[in-house]
Amino acid sequence: MKFSKTLVSLAAIAVTLLTSTSAIATQKGDWLVRARIIDIIPNVSSGEITDMSGTPVSPPSGIDVDSALTLDIDISYFFTNNFAVELLLAIPATHDVTATGSLSSLGQIGEVTVLPPALIAQYHFMPNNNIRPYAGAGLGYIFFFDESTTSSLTNGLGASSTGLDVDNTADFLVQAGVDIDLKNNWFVNFDVKYFWINTTATIKADGADAAKVDFDLDPLVLGVGGGYRF
Repeated sequence: MKFSKTLVSLAAIAVTLLTSTSAIATQKGDWLVRARIIDIIPNVSSGEITDMSGTPVSPPSGIDVDSALTLDIDISYFFTNNFAVELLLAIPATHDVTATGSLSSLGQIGEVTVLPPALIAQYHFMPNNNIRPYAGAGLGYIFFFDESTTSSLTNGLGASSTGLDVDNTADFLVQAGVDIDLKNNWFVNFDVKYFWINTTATIKADGADAAKVDFDLDPLVLGVGGGYRF
């Protein structure tokens, strides 16, 4: 798995900013706001592309989805010193969709923009330390929009026009991360999430549904950024 060089560079810069200031203890009633740059790395498991009756195309083929960088923001509220709930927001990320198997010669066949808001329950292990690890699990809803296709797909299907539609879906995720104090109420944050996402993409040709494919997206999301405690 290829980790983003951008995130590695930002992490190195963040570590150099750390100071030996006293801990910013988190406690019941606190709000934390974080902002991160994130690398979304899909782990795609694609079914076979089929016609609308469910018959696989021959020879077999599927799809893949590439990584994308974007930003996310989360807001956490502490119900106790250790337990918090996080609302995860993000700037939508656009991913390229490529064909695999017998259709791999088509290369990129489209792109889709993804928005993944979620609500996460977190446990913070050492709220009184200046290095505060946490873990969480939550539920979200994935919105897919601004789908488009390429001329490569249109020409490959021999159509005058093509389209792509990806179904919105609920998801489950787990999370691990750490907040590391800087000065006053500011801190650095490192965060990892893993999403379980199953959905269906429908390919259209000349305005009609022509083919579909079920696939698991299941991205690993790596983030580095900072935050402020209120």
